[in-house]
Amino acid sequence: MFEQQFVVFKEVADTKNITLAAKRLHMSQPSISLQIQNMENIYGTRFFNRTNKGVTLTKAGEVFYGHVNNILNILSVAQQQISLLTEDQRALIYIGATLTIGEYILPNLLAYLYKVRPDVDFKVKIANTETISQDVLEKRIHIGLIEGPVPRSKELVVEKFWQDELVVVVPTFHPWANRKSVTLAELTKEKLILREEGSGTRKVTEMALKERGIDLSQLNITMELGSTQAIKQVVAAGIGVTIISSLTVKPECENGMLKALKIQDSPVYRHLSILSLEHVNRTKEENFFINILHNTELIEDIVAGRCEEDQKLISGGYN
Repeated sequence: MFEQQFVVFKEVADTKNITLAAKRLHMSQPSISLQIQNMENIYGTRFFNRTNKGVTLTKAGEVFYGHVNNILNILSVAQQQISLLTEDQRALIYIGATLTIGEYILPNLLAYLYKVRPDVDFKVKIANTETISQDVLEKRIHIGLIEGPVPRSKELVVEKFWQDELVVVVPTFHPWANRKSVTLAELTKEKLILREEGSGTRKVTEMALKERGIDLSQLNITMELGSTQAIKQVVAAGIGVTIISSLTVKPECENGMLKALKIQDSPVYRHLSILSLEHVNRTKEENFFINILHNTELIEDIVAGRCEEDQKLISGGYN
């Protein structure tokens, strides 16, 4: 009971917002408020200053926050150590991934791993970069796989494992469909379909265009969608063109539904990264998983569906 209250307290303190904390913890807002109130009654003090803009820690709350962090870390370590002592305990790896990685890399990768390592189970969470990073920091997941800009934190270890190219995608009946590349200047004259503001792909696109001297206001953005799949369907219908990950359109390009074109002026790449916690010892299974991610040739074969069960594994998988 107390552990749950501590988790609630920490989430409210970190987000500075009871509504957001309730959403992240999959609890109701009244339940969050009641648990905070109960803790304040138990300790006889107020932990939060409440305003219309959110909540902030009082001095007592700041002191309590430090102790709660220590307690939750101790409980996490204890849980891991007890799990290792449990007989016949299957290895379990907690993974978090952003949408593109979760949809276009993980399915084939996990299918491959279930064949070559049937003794390991995987628990996967798909969310945005901010959520995955926070979950790694709070030890809710062990390994995070993200796309786009990497969050700044001294506690996070960041390892790049893939380089994904952003391409211009058009329907096969578009005048550009017989070409291999287009210029950014040409792109400003087309109706453009983009991901919604805040998405990893959108952030990378904005940054890349800005570096090349083009502001989004110069583009004819006619639609913003929250799904890569929805964007591909709209483009295929001839409503506009898009800038999107080459990884996400391979199936549609192979079946003749869409055509991917390189950006002629200067190709745009984004890195896919592995997040883990500093000063936390990885299990041999987690090292095995990360070593596979660093084997670019193997990952390319797995994602493309060219990897058989008996294919040679990377050397030193248990290092």
